[in-house]
Amino acid sequence: MPFANADGARLYFEEYGSGEPLLLISGQGGDHTNWDAVRDDFASRHRVIVFDHRGTGQSDKPREPAYTTRGFARDAIAILDHLGIELAHAYGISMGGRICQWLGIDHPGRIGALVLGCTTPGNVHGVRRPPEVDAQMANRPSNPEDRLRFLLEQMVTPAFVEAHPEYVEAMRRRVANPIPEFAQKLHYLASEGHDTWDLLPTITAPTLVIHGGDDQVNPTANAPLLAERIPGAELRIIEGGRHGYFVEFREEAGRVVLDFLARHPLA
Repeated sequence: MPFANADGARLYFEEYGSGEPLLLISGQGGDHTNWDAVRDDFASRHRVIVFDHRGTGQSDKPREPAYTTRGFARDAIAILDHLGIELAHAYGISMGGRICQWLGIDHPGRIGALVLGCTTPGNVHGVRRPPEVDAQMANRPSNPEDRLRFLLEQMVTPAFVEAHPEYVEAMRRRVANPIPEFAQKLHYLASEGHDTWDLLPTITAPTLVIHGGDDQVNPTANAPLLAERIPGAELRIIEGGRHGYFVEFREEAGRVVLDFLARHPLA
Protein backbone atom coordinates (compact mmCIF):
# COMPACT_ATOMS: atom_id res chain seq x y z
CA MET A 1 0.00 0.00 0.00
CA PRO A 2 1.29 3.52 -0.75
CA PHE A 3 2.71 5.27 2.32
CA ALA A 4 5.13 8.16 2.76
CA ASN A 5 7.18 8.72 5.91
CA ALA A 6 6.87 12.10 7.59
CA ASP A 7 8.46 12.93 10.94
CA GLY A 8 8.07 9.38 12.18
CA ALA A 9 4.52 8.85 10.86
CA ARG A 10 3.40 6.84 7.86
CA LEU A 11 0.97 8.79 5.68
CA TYR A 12 -1.36 7.01 3.28
CA PHE A 13 -1.87 8.55 -0.18
CA GLU A 14 -3.44 7.80 -3.55
CA GLU A 15 -2.80 9.12 -7.07
CA TYR A 16 -5.17 9.67 -9.99
CA GLY A 17 -4.91 11.09 -13.51
CA SER A 18 -1.99 12.68 -15.27
CA GLY A 19 -0.66 16.14 -15.95
CA GLU A 20 0.76 18.79 -13.66
CA PRO A 21 0.76 17.54 -10.02
CA LEU A 22 -2.04 18.81 -7.79
CA LEU A 23 -2.25 18.14 -4.06
CA LEU A 24 -5.82 18.07 -2.76
CA ILE A 25 -5.71 18.71 0.99
CA SER A 26 -8.65 17.82 3.24
CA GLY A 27 -9.95 19.73 6.22
CA GLN A 28 -10.02 19.13 9.96
CA GLY A 29 -10.33 15.45 10.83
CA GLY A 30 -10.57 14.61 7.13
CA ASP A 31 -8.95 11.95 5.00
CA HIS A 32 -8.53 11.39 1.27
CA THR A 33 -12.16 10.31 0.83
CA ASN A 34 -13.33 13.88 1.47
CA TRP A 35 -12.43 14.54 -2.18
CA ASP A 36 -14.22 11.52 -3.64
CA ALA A 37 -17.16 13.51 -5.02
CA VAL A 38 -14.99 15.88 -7.07
CA ARG A 39 -11.58 14.21 -7.33
CA ASP A 40 -12.08 12.94 -10.88
CA ASP A 41 -12.95 16.44 -12.11
CA PHE A 42 -9.39 17.47 -11.29
CA ALA A 43 -7.82 14.17 -12.35
CA SER A 44 -9.11 14.82 -15.87
CA ARG A 45 -6.38 17.47 -16.22
CA HIS A 46 -3.91 16.86 -13.39
CA ARG A 47 -1.90 14.23 -11.59
CA VAL A 48 -3.96 14.36 -8.42
CA ILE A 49 -2.54 13.33 -5.05
CA VAL A 50 -4.94 12.83 -2.14
CA PHE A 51 -3.88 11.64 1.30
CA ASP A 52 -4.90 10.94 4.87
CA HIS A 53 -3.67 13.46 7.42
CA ARG A 54 -1.85 12.00 10.39
CA GLY A 55 -4.55 10.98 12.86
CA THR A 56 -7.02 10.01 10.11
CA GLY A 57 -7.84 7.20 7.71
CA GLN A 58 -5.06 4.71 7.08
CA SER A 59 -2.29 7.04 8.21
CA ASP A 60 -0.56 6.65 11.57
CA LYS A 61 -2.20 8.34 14.54
CA PRO A 62 0.54 9.51 16.88
CA ARG A 63 -0.35 11.57 19.93
CA GLU A 64 2.93 13.49 19.74
CA PRO A 65 4.40 15.79 18.61
CA ALA A 66 1.52 18.27 18.87
CA TYR A 67 -0.43 18.68 15.63
CA THR A 68 -0.17 22.06 13.93
CA THR A 69 -1.19 23.37 10.54
CA ARG A 70 2.47 24.20 9.91
CA GLY A 71 3.37 20.60 10.72
CA PHE A 72 0.64 19.32 8.39
CA ALA A 73 2.27 21.38 5.63
CA ARG A 74 5.56 19.57 6.27
CA ASP A 75 3.62 16.30 5.98
CA ALA A 76 2.37 17.38 2.55
CA ILE A 77 5.91 18.17 1.44
CA ALA A 78 7.05 14.75 2.68
CA ILE A 79 4.51 13.14 0.33
CA LEU A 80 5.83 15.19 -2.59
CA ASP A 81 9.38 14.15 -1.62
CA HIS A 82 8.36 10.49 -1.52
CA LEU A 83 6.90 10.79 -5.01
CA GLY A 84 9.89 12.71 -6.36
CA ILE A 85 7.71 15.72 -7.20
CA GLU A 86 9.68 18.97 -7.07
CA LEU A 87 6.79 21.33 -7.86
CA ALA A 88 3.01 21.00 -7.45
CA HIS A 89 -0.15 23.03 -7.19
CA ALA A 90 -2.09 22.77 -3.92
CA TYR A 91 -5.82 23.14 -3.20
CA GLY A 92 -6.97 22.92 0.39
CA ILE A 93 -10.41 23.21 1.94
CA SER A 94 -11.08 24.48 5.46
CA MET A 95 -8.10 23.44 7.61
CA GLY A 96 -6.55 22.28 4.33
CA GLY A 97 -6.63 25.92 3.23
CA ARG A 98 -4.75 26.86 6.40
CA ILE A 99 -2.19 24.20 5.56
CA CYS A 100 -1.87 25.66 2.05
CA GLN A 101 -1.06 29.05 3.56
CA TRP A 102 1.97 27.49 5.26
CA LEU A 103 2.95 25.76 2.03
CA GLY A 104 3.09 29.16 0.37
CA ILE A 105 4.96 30.73 3.29
CA ASP A 106 7.48 28.02 4.19
CA HIS A 107 7.89 26.12 0.92
CA PRO A 108 7.61 28.64 -1.95
CA GLY A 109 10.02 26.69 -4.12
CA ARG A 110 7.79 23.61 -4.05
CA ILE A 111 4.43 25.20 -4.82
CA GLY A 112 3.02 26.42 -8.12
CA ALA A 113 -0.45 27.90 -7.59
CA LEU A 114 -2.41 27.89 -4.33
CA VAL A 115 -6.17 27.56 -3.92
CA LEU A 116 -7.51 28.46 -0.48
CA GLY A 117 -11.02 27.06 -0.08
CA CYS A 118 -13.48 28.00 2.70
CA THR A 119 -10.69 28.90 5.11
CA THR A 120 -9.40 31.67 7.41
CA PRO A 121 -6.16 33.36 8.46
CA GLY A 122 -6.80 32.20 12.04
CA ASN A 123 -8.98 33.40 14.89
CA VAL A 124 -6.69 36.21 16.06
CA HIS A 125 -7.32 38.30 12.95
CA GLY A 126 -10.10 36.36 11.24
CA VAL A 127 -13.86 36.29 11.71
CA ARG A 128 -14.84 33.61 14.22
CA ARG A 129 -17.69 31.21 13.61
CA PRO A 130 -20.94 31.64 15.56
CA PRO A 131 -20.60 30.33 19.16
CA GLU A 132 -23.24 27.63 18.68
CA VAL A 133 -21.41 26.27 15.62
CA ASP A 134 -18.06 26.45 17.39
CA ALA A 135 -19.43 24.50 20.34
CA GLN A 136 -20.41 21.63 18.06
CA MET A 137 -17.06 21.76 16.27
CA ALA A 138 -15.18 21.55 19.57
CA ASN A 139 -17.34 18.73 20.96
CA ARG A 140 -18.88 16.68 18.19
CA PRO A 141 -22.27 15.18 19.14
CA SER A 142 -21.87 11.64 20.48
CA ASN A 143 -24.93 10.31 18.68
CA PRO A 144 -24.13 9.49 15.02
CA GLU A 145 -27.45 10.83 13.75
CA ASP A 146 -26.89 14.11 15.59
CA ARG A 147 -23.40 14.34 14.10
CA LEU A 148 -24.85 13.64 10.66
CA ARG A 149 -27.52 16.31 11.08
CA PHE A 150 -24.94 18.90 12.13
CA LEU A 151 -22.61 18.11 9.22
CA LEU A 152 -25.38 18.21 6.64
CA GLU A 153 -26.68 21.54 7.94
CA GLN A 154 -23.25 23.13 7.71
CA MET A 155 -22.02 21.57 4.49
CA VAL A 156 -24.93 21.85 2.06
CA THR A 157 -28.43 23.26 1.64
CA PRO A 158 -31.61 21.31 2.50
CA ALA A 159 -32.48 21.21 -1.20
CA PHE A 160 -29.19 19.46 -1.98
CA VAL A 161 -29.79 16.96 0.81
CA GLU A 162 -33.22 16.13 -0.57
CA ALA A 163 -31.96 15.75 -4.13
CA HIS A 164 -28.82 13.73 -3.34
CA PRO A 165 -29.45 10.75 -1.06
CA GLU A 166 -26.08 9.30 -2.12
CA TYR A 167 -24.35 12.27 -0.50
CA VAL A 168 -26.30 11.73 2.70
CA GLU A 169 -25.32 8.06 2.76
CA ALA A 170 -21.65 8.92 2.20
CA MET A 171 -21.79 11.33 5.13
CA ARG A 172 -23.59 8.73 7.25
CA ARG A 173 -20.75 6.26 6.64
CA ARG A 174 -18.27 8.96 7.59
CA VAL A 175 -19.88 9.73 10.94
CA ALA A 176 -20.36 6.03 11.67
CA ASN A 177 -16.57 5.54 11.49
CA PRO A 178 -15.07 8.61 13.15
CA ILE A 179 -11.37 9.05 13.80
CA PRO A 180 -10.26 8.47 17.41
CA GLU A 181 -11.51 11.11 19.82
CA PHE A 182 -7.97 12.15 20.78
CA ALA A 183 -7.07 12.67 17.12
CA GLN A 184 -10.20 14.74 16.51
CA LYS A 185 -9.24 16.96 19.45
CA LEU A 186 -5.67 17.31 18.18
CA HIS A 187 -6.97 18.33 14.75
CA TYR A 188 -9.36 20.84 16.30
CA LEU A 189 -6.57 22.38 18.39
CA ALA A 190 -4.27 22.55 15.36
CA SER A 191 -6.89 24.34 13.31
CA GLU A 192 -7.88 26.71 16.12
CA GLY A 193 -4.23 27.55 16.82
CA HIS A 194 -3.56 28.60 13.23
CA ASP A 195 -2.24 32.14 12.68
CA THR A 196 -0.45 33.23 9.49
CA TRP A 197 -1.56 36.86 9.46
CA ASP A 198 1.86 38.50 9.72
CA LEU A 199 3.36 36.21 7.07
CA LEU A 200 0.57 36.14 4.48
CA PRO A 201 2.08 39.11 2.56
CA THR A 202 5.20 36.99 1.94
CA ILE A 203 3.28 34.48 -0.21
CA THR A 204 4.48 34.78 -3.81
CA ALA A 205 2.53 31.91 -5.37
CA PRO A 206 -0.46 32.82 -7.55
CA THR A 207 -3.37 32.43 -5.13
CA LEU A 208 -7.10 31.94 -5.53
CA VAL A 209 -9.35 32.42 -2.51
CA ILE A 210 -12.69 30.66 -3.02
CA HIS A 211 -15.52 30.47 -0.51
CA GLY A 212 -19.20 29.68 -0.20
CA GLY A 213 -21.38 32.74 0.31
CA ASP A 214 -23.34 31.18 3.20
CA ASP A 215 -20.55 29.46 5.14
CA GLN A 216 -20.88 29.45 8.95
CA VAL A 217 -18.12 26.97 9.78
CA ASN A 218 -15.58 29.43 8.42
CA PRO A 219 -17.59 32.61 7.89
CA THR A 220 -17.46 34.03 4.39
CA ALA A 221 -16.08 37.36 5.63
CA ASN A 222 -12.71 35.65 6.02
CA ALA A 223 -12.32 35.30 2.26
CA PRO A 224 -11.76 39.00 1.47
CA LEU A 225 -9.44 39.27 4.47
CA LEU A 226 -7.20 36.61 2.96
CA ALA A 227 -7.45 37.96 -0.57
CA GLU A 228 -6.50 41.46 0.56
CA ARG A 229 -3.60 40.18 2.64
CA ILE A 230 -1.96 37.99 -0.04
CA PRO A 231 -0.34 39.97 -2.88
CA GLY A 232 -2.21 39.58 -6.17
CA ALA A 233 -4.69 37.04 -4.81
CA GLU A 234 -7.95 36.51 -6.69
CA LEU A 235 -11.28 36.18 -4.85
CA ARG A 236 -14.32 34.16 -5.87
CA ILE A 237 -17.49 33.75 -3.80
CA ILE A 238 -19.80 30.88 -4.71
CA GLU A 239 -23.22 32.36 -4.00
CA GLY A 240 -25.49 30.10 -1.96
CA GLY A 241 -22.62 27.78 -1.05
CA ARG A 242 -22.09 26.56 2.48
CA HIS A 243 -18.95 24.89 3.83
CA GLY A 244 -19.33 22.15 1.21
CA TYR A 245 -19.60 24.59 -1.72
CA PHE A 246 -17.13 22.46 -3.70
CA VAL A 247 -19.58 19.53 -3.72
CA GLU A 248 -22.96 21.25 -4.01
CA PHE A 249 -21.72 23.73 -6.62
CA ARG A 250 -19.31 21.24 -8.13
CA GLU A 251 -19.47 22.44 -11.72
CA GLU A 252 -19.09 26.15 -10.96
CA ALA A 253 -16.43 25.77 -8.28
CA GLY A 254 -14.48 23.14 -10.20
CA ARG A 255 -14.48 25.27 -13.35
CA VAL A 256 -13.20 28.30 -11.43
CA VAL A 257 -10.34 26.31 -9.87
CA LEU A 258 -9.33 24.50 -13.06
CA ASP A 259 -9.38 27.72 -15.06
CA PHE A 260 -7.20 29.39 -12.43
CA LEU A 261 -4.68 26.54 -12.48
CA ALA A 262 -4.62 26.58 -16.28
CA ARG A 263 -3.72 30.29 -16.20
CA HIS A 264 -0.78 29.55 -13.87
CA PRO A 265 1.03 26.52 -15.30
CA LEU A 266 4.02 25.13 -13.44
CA ALA A 267 6.24 25.74 -16.45
